[in-house]
Amino acid sequence: MDGIPGGRGLPNDDRLSPVGLRFSVLGPVRAWRGGEPVPAGSPQQRALLTLLLLREGRTATAAELIDGVWGEEPPSQALAAIRTYASRLRKALGADVLVSVAGGYAIRPVPGALDLAVAQELAADADKARSAGDRCAARTLLGEALGLWDGEALASVPGPYAESQRARLEEWRLQLTETRLDLDLEVGCHAEAVSELTALTAAHPLRERLRELLMLALYRCGRQAEALAVYADTRRLLADELGVDPRPELARLQQRILAADEELARPVEAPAAVAPAPLRPAQLPAAVADFTGRASFVRELGERLAQAETSVMAVSAIAGIGGVGKTTLAVHVAHAARPHFPDGQLYVDLQGAGARAAEPETVLGAFLRALGTAETAVPDSLDERAALYRSTLDGRRVLVLLDNARDASQVRPLLPGTPGCAALITGRTRMVDLAGAHLVDLDVMSPDEALQLFTRIVGEERVTAEREAALDVVGACGFLPLAIRIAAARLAARRTWTVSVLAAKLADERRRLDELQAGDLAVKATFELGYGQLEPAQARAFRLLGLADGPDISLAAAAAVLDLPLYDTEDLLESLVDTSLLESASPGRYRFHDLVRLYARACAERDEQPPTERAAALSRLLDFYLATAAGVYAIERPGDRLVEHLEHTRHPGLVFADRTGAQDWLYTEAPSLLACIRQSARDTTLRRAIDLLWTAVDLAESGTNSREYEATAADLLAAAVRCADRRAEARARVALSNAHLIAGRFDQADREAAQVVAAPAGPAQDLLPVCWADNIRGVIALYQNRHAEGRELLTRAIAHFRTCQDLPGEASALCNLSRIHLATGDTAEAIALARRGTEIYDAMGNSLRGANGRYALGLALTRSGQLSAARDRLSEALDTFRQNRQRIWEGLTLCRIAEADLAAGRPTEAAAGAEAALSVLHDIGGRWRRAMALTVLGQALIGLGQPGRAQACWQEALVHYEDLGSPEASDLRVRMASVAAG
Repeated sequence: MDGIPGGRGLPNDDRLSPVGLRFSVLGPVRAWRGGEPVPAGSPQQRALLTLLLLREGRTATAAELIDGVWGEEPPSQALAAIRTYASRLRKALGADVLVSVAGGYAIRPVPGALDLAVAQELAADADKARSAGDRCAARTLLGEALGLWDGEALASVPGPYAESQRARLEEWRLQLTETRLDLDLEVGCHAEAVSELTALTAAHPLRERLRELLMLALYRCGRQAEALAVYADTRRLLADELGVDPRPELARLQQRILAADEELARPVEAPAAVAPAPLRPAQLPAAVADFTGRASFVRELGERLAQAETSVMAVSAIAGIGGVGKTTLAVHVAHAARPHFPDGQLYVDLQGAGARAAEPETVLGAFLRALGTAETAVPDSLDERAALYRSTLDGRRVLVLLDNARDASQVRPLLPGTPGCAALITGRTRMVDLAGAHLVDLDVMSPDEALQLFTRIVGEERVTAEREAALDVVGACGFLPLAIRIAAARLAARRTWTVSVLAAKLADERRRLDELQAGDLAVKATFELGYGQLEPAQARAFRLLGLADGPDISLAAAAAVLDLPLYDTEDLLESLVDTSLLESASPGRYRFHDLVRLYARACAERDEQPPTERAAALSRLLDFYLATAAGVYAIERPGDRLVEHLEHTRHPGLVFADRTGAQDWLYTEAPSLLACIRQSARDTTLRRAIDLLWTAVDLAESGTNSREYEATAADLLAAAVRCADRRAEARARVALSNAHLIAGRFDQADREAAQVVAAPAGPAQDLLPVCWADNIRGVIALYQNRHAEGRELLTRAIAHFRTCQDLPGEASALCNLSRIHLATGDTAEAIALARRGTEIYDAMGNSLRGANGRYALGLALTRSGQLSAARDRLSEALDTFRQNRQRIWEGLTLCRIAEADLAAGRPTEAAAGAEAALSVLHDIGGRWRRAMALTVLGQALIGLGQPGRAQACWQEALVHYEDLGSPEASDLRVRMASVAAG
């Protein structure tokens, strides 16, 4: 605290002493006045001060003081010494603070001056809050009380009195900690409590309440085997040390865990601070201000949604042709129904009419995050996400609007499935196979509704003056709402036109498509009305922007497509937004409605002249992404020669001032960038597409977009094989091999990389893929204990990198070769190689890859016993990985730091580090890396005297290793057998 050096001090609230004199006994015995320390004197003088402070204002006689300071064998001049100590303290504290009373001494109590008194007051307030049912407040108050401790109470104070009080205060501290941890579990913070309880049970192995809390925390984290192992460890320990069985409460808890008691898994109450109240998403698009008609549908759907309050989940599916107003109706009804769904409204455009409909797995991930689920808690598989989604919605009243659905199979996983919730679905397909759904077939408007809509947009005065002409207009639009809106918007924007002028234009069938009245073609006819009125520059922008596959497009990317300056591009795009042919997803980003995009592409195929301009536009977009991504790569990896081996681009791309801006761009653009790569998988652009994938490798290595990256690499490889392009094939295989390596699929990674080296003429045409293929294969050989082969591969990779004058590549291979030497027992060479690689990275200013060098060096230093230096290098690497959003490497480094802590004899810190690594690697990095973290956690638990729980961790790791065919399985079996044998 400010003004109280050397410790955490007292809280800055109204409990503090108003005169500024403060004392601390929950740690070293100290005093301050106005923030300045007051000398407490010799150890015996501090013992005297301690005794007086803890008597809470009561007088202590000289005999009591002598006995408390020295015990049964006081010095001959003990009384004189007591008087001297008291005199010095009176001088330091003030005569009005330490007073002489009837042959003894006392310190007059000052409210808020003693940290112990403040802690007692906080603990009492916590008891009151808990009794009143406010567990969150009680938890906070206990946290404040425990925060007043600054190490061991009465630290270094001699004498029998201090010794007895030290033991009392430590016991009270443990009681407060147990109560606070109990509250942690009651409010649902079991995951956070595991690490602390692991350390506490190690420090206090015979304290059964801590063991009980640890079992409950582990069980609520889904770690049932570890929870039961804690009981087994406790039973063994108590029998060995005390010859007794665990107390009945612990035994009952074990039985409830064995029975998978559902009540046991539920916390009493969610905390306000650590686990905020469930989010209330409000994702509905804005309602249309001039919504018109559809009264019967509004009433029908509204009544259906209202039933969700008292009956099973309500599901309504609206079907109809494109442009008939399905979304407009659904959004209007959803807004009206919001009072029935106070816990929020979810919305998604499922893009069912497009070539790439939204995957239910992706949608569920977005929904779970919107409902407050942490990114790291979102499961991998579709079934797990759907189950968690339904569980999250249980007990809530949420409306889910699923817009533009492809079919029932896309929708089923997205249904809440619980009373109180409802789903409203729109799509072109009538979902007769969606069980329990209320189906609504939406047709075009009635003539009266169509005219009313037209009038609201154009204005009462203009339509009243030309009613018949207005009826002609809406009739020519086929009473299709979207067509009416476009026509009316054109007229409203042109004050010099009359309604008759517009009617005359629409009367010309050459200006309307016959398909206006036929199925999906009606949408094209409706869009034609707006498209035909665009200025040439607008029309060109509309056509060309519709060619890009991404979910949206940035202003800068659009400028590349159109080959125009940024400001001109923005003017064009904003004018298209005004015509409703384009949407502004957010400032600086634009998107097409899926059907509008299809229409824009049809226009491009029909109208874009010369036809080669379509390919040129997409080529410019690819150039933009490649040039920009190459710039990001160069910022992340200064000195890396890859940027010199990329295909030439004609677009300069964006330039970033710092790493943060570059990273933000890469991760924001990831969906559109990867879509562009897939779209460019054809002969004329294939090589640039693959180079773009290489420069965007951070998307894979971070774990953020690993799956999408891998799928894209597979698409490019297939295209390269079709085109018989050896250079492209080699680079695509390296990208795919790297993706498999990141996912922990080592055999698949090795097969792809091996084909790069074996491909005819590959090395002669392009040596870079061969360098990286050997490097990847060397790493895999390390993981699979093929050390001689790994040394040969990495030595060859180093030679290839040197031929290419690729210093960062050489450094990477050196660091990997270091690990081969480490695995074969040549620790000195391992350290030398890792240092050489790190020095190369540092000389080039390559901090990200320098972190990889420090990672390798930290491993070697750990093995050599240089544990302090090892931890320093690994901590430096961890900071860099976190700054660069490299989550997989963050998890691996946490695991390696835990190994260093184990080697240093710090099992408590090692367990905490391994737990943190498990949290990071929960859903990224593959099963092999999670198994590695579990193995290290088990080793730490052995050090903490918890062999049963360690065996549970190792058993889970063994399953992963055996499924993957990893050589670590045999070593782990030996370790488990050794521990089991005692």
